[in-house]
Amino acid sequence: MEYKQWNVQIWISEDDDDALTTATAVLFTPDGKRHESVAHARRNPGDRPVPGIGDELAAGRALSDLASKLIEDGAKDVAELASPV
Repeated sequence: MEYKQWNVQIWISEDDDDALTTATAVLFTPDGKRHESVAHARRNPGDRPVPGIGDELAAGRALSDLASKLIEDGAKDVAELASPV
């Protein structure tokens, strides 16, 4: 059985007042493909700042978007292979 490893890196940044968190998730595949997704989390102005919550939400959203992109890419590849030449 062959094993492969794909690595995802996530960068998280917050604005100066911790109201907006941005996460960028990047997947690098061994064959040189790069997939990127960016997502945000916004704190309700009435809530106290808890940066960890924004980090989790933004990172989770970026990973969810990345997953959707990968599924879409896979479906396109399958469709291309199934098309008559």
